[in-house]
Amino acid sequence: MSHDKMDIKEALNEKEGFQVWWRLLRPHTLTASFVPVFVGTMFALIHDNTFHIRLFLAMLIASILIQAATNMFNEYYDYVRGLDTEKSVGIGGTIVRDGVQPKTVLQLAFAFFGIAILLGIYICIESSWWIAVIGAASMLIGYLYTGGPFPIAYTPFGELFSGFLMGTVIIAISYYIQTLMVTKDIIFVSIPVAIFIGAIMLSNNIRDLDGDKKSGRKTIAILIGRKNAIIFLATMFFVAYAITASLILTGILPIWSLITFLSLKKAVDVISGFIGKTKPLEMMPAMVATGKTNSIYGFLLGISLILGKLF
Repeated sequence: MSHDKMDIKEALNEKEGFQVWWRLLRPHTLTASFVPVFVGTMFALIHDNTFHIRLFLAMLIASILIQAATNMFNEYYDYVRGLDTEKSVGIGGTIVRDGVQPKTVLQLAFAFFGIAILLGIYICIESSWWIAVIGAASMLIGYLYTGGPFPIAYTPFGELFSGFLMGTVIIAISYYIQTLMVTKDIIFVSIPVAIFIGAIMLSNNIRDLDGDKKSGRKTIAILIGRKNAIIFLATMFFVAYAITASLILTGILPIWSLITFLSLKKAVDVISGFIGKTKPLEMMPAMVATGKTNSIYGFLLGISLILGKLF
């Protein structure tokens, strides 16, 4: 192992053994799959008094598998295109630093997709086969996010696609399989979550701005510059919390949803963590904090729905 590779592994506190495969999943991004399923299901519980635990678990596992597979496709194709090296910070590093064969990563990603398809078939049997169409489109976009000739992640639309699909679409599906309908209220509730998920992608692109620019990517962060990207990220947080407040005032969310504002401290940590930083390692805490903001907000939102049901 080269000296530079060892330095990166030590700086990122990367361990051997099982943690190599855990990092491949990029666990800090998996909240983008758990939160939407949790929120959509809890909204069905409070508004329609329905909760099918097997459908909830099937949807949750399928969403996590699709997210993890998307992360693996990201790792594989960035390596194939020469974008990831042993010095790259914002990756799982299983190929370039841990020596996992690229073919193994790709095969594992398709295996995860296969299991998700089986779970999807069960969900369709219990709800509607239209879910299969939406699920197939979501999986295709998950693959095309970094795969294919024109990867979505290399364009200014990465945040939009990830936020809409992992936020609005997954929340709507999670609600639908419980209730067999989609309402305007669940779409409204999905918007802040979609924004927070898009923020995870924007944070990633802010951190990787210099490297992505050299590789020819055209992300939002590159097009508007790091300073403006941080301002844009702060604006996204502000809008998400403002929409949450409006949903509480209009009665779409219960008064208990005020507890989601406890996540605001973490959002502030994100912005302060990016300001004045230019090196990827320096910005890693801010990137991680973005995922935690989504996690805390989403978890508290789901809990607030349960409290609204109980009280």
